[in-house]
Amino acid sequence: MTDPSQSPDPSSGLPPAGFPPPAGYPPPPPGYAPYPSPYGDPSAPYGRHPLTGEPFSDKSKVVAGLLQLVGLFGLVGIGRIYLGQTGLGVAQLIVGLVTCGIGAIIWGIVDAILILTDKVRDPSGRPLRDGT
Repeated sequence: MTDPSQSPDPSSGLPPAGFPPPAGYPPPPPGYAPYPSPYGDPSAPYGRHPLTGEPFSDKSKVVAGLLQLVGLFGLVGIGRIYLGQTGLGVAQLIVGLVTCGIGAIIWGIVDAILILTDKVRDPSGRPLRDGT
């Protein structure tokens, strides 16, 4: 008669312990890790913030800061409109028109510094990404 420990378990469909794995590919070696996905993290297509782990915004802080500095030429608020904060951008444009540009230039420079130093986030609350 056969040893019951050598018979397969009919409920699991797996061969009993001690038998080699079924034919096909060999098992991976110890310590094997699969290759990372070539598409990165689908929940963070622009990467993650290195300290907080939050996904980056699709908006660039460099572009937003430079657009905000266009206010030196009279069109303040363009950087905020680019970020999707349209209300604040329009308010800056109106202040620029009312004060003949003086108040708006100061606000634009301060706002550009805030954008470039990671103090401003996009409307979804994500940090702005570096680069263009």
